[in-house]
Amino acid sequence: MEFLAVQQAAADLGWTFYGPLAVLVGLIVFGVPVWVSIGLGTLGMLTMTETLPLSVFGESLFEGINAFALIAVPLFILTGDALVRSGLSDKLLDVAEASVGGMRTGLGSSTTLGCGFFACISGSDAAGAAAVGRMTIHRLVERGYPLPAACALVASGACTGILIPPSIAYIVMGLVLGMSASTLFLAAAIPGVLVMLSVMVTNVVINRLHGFEGDRAPFSWRRWVATVWDARWALFVPVVILGGIYSGLFTPTEAASVAVVVVVLIGLHQGRLTLGDIPRMLESSARVCGVIVPIIAVSLPLAQTLASLDIPQTLVSGIGGLTDSPSMMILLMIGILILAGCVMETTPNIVILAPLLLPVAQQAGMNDFHFAILMVTTLGLGFITPPLGLNLFVVSGLTRCSILAIARYAFPFVLGMLLVVLLIAFVPWLSTWGL
Repeated sequence: MEFLAVQQAAADLGWTFYGPLAVLVGLIVFGVPVWVSIGLGTLGMLTMTETLPLSVFGESLFEGINAFALIAVPLFILTGDALVRSGLSDKLLDVAEASVGGMRTGLGSSTTLGCGFFACISGSDAAGAAAVGRMTIHRLVERGYPLPAACALVASGACTGILIPPSIAYIVMGLVLGMSASTLFLAAAIPGVLVMLSVMVTNVVINRLHGFEGDRAPFSWRRWVATVWDARWALFVPVVILGGIYSGLFTPTEAASVAVVVVVLIGLHQGRLTLGDIPRMLESSARVCGVIVPIIAVSLPLAQTLASLDIPQTLVSGIGGLTDSPSMMILLMIGILILAGCVMETTPNIVILAPLLLPVAQQAGMNDFHFAILMVTTLGLGFITPPLGLNLFVVSGLTRCSILAIARYAFPFVLGMLLVVLLIAFVPWLSTWGL
């Protein structure tokens, strides 16, 4: 409870000791895409006010666009890029392989665990799929996996990017529903790990059936200790991020800015980064940010418009007219979210659907945090389900492998993740244990 009190106090103040650093780094590095996004959102708002009074939007839209928490999105993207360019992502994967490489499906399990490690820093699925895929897909093929199966494993493991804290999706969810992102991170810890374990277990079952991965290296404590020591600086980064957030030392936004500085300094100290790499790193991260932030800016007026037209109340009444069973309501929500995840990216889904489905979840007896965790976990399936399947496109771009072939091998992982979704839906403790 002390953690929640500290975080609430920090949220009331807007920032703590590290706040100015977060604002400075965020605005200097990503000022252009953020302000372009604000301009797009304002343009959309002004267009709609020709038919709707400005009071419809109230102050919540303005606060949503300028929210201090929104700066964390580009900063975590920049952290992931710096992690790859500094070579720290390689160290994390080495630790994963040394930890579980002795299993029968050691390389596949270490690939999934490496995705989880990367998720603890970057908060992005696509970044994890690209970074881990470059390092592991060819090794998986050499170990006996067909190329589509190797791609499917990486794409599925990278789904943990938005599920294991810190996560951009939970930052956006907190922004839209007015919830503490730090508390969402705490609630998402167990569900995120369960999804990662489901990918590992599914891969073990597939290997039992098809025998992709035969040989394995025996586990060695000496090798494990040496690998962990060699990766000590890489492991230090998630400790700083999560430790600082959960201890109340700084907010998620401030943690993101601290993470950028820490990763860059480590890379410069080790000689893996040079000052000449920083402009390219900023440019590539800003390109990704320039795609995500305008989506948020334009989706916010749409969400406000839907609310003003009583769409959420109509949706609640419609679902209530179909059934009065809480279990059926939850299953209907899961179905809607799975379909939405197949055709639209996570961020607009959260911005548009979260305010619409929250009243349905409340009527079904779910609290706000339980609903938020269930929604993000369910939308995570969309990263490996066509026609959108962002992770499928990422690994296909790396290998030139057919997306449909990858999707066919990814189907068992979808089923495994779906079981976790149902478990989260009907065992609320898994997503409310830390509240």
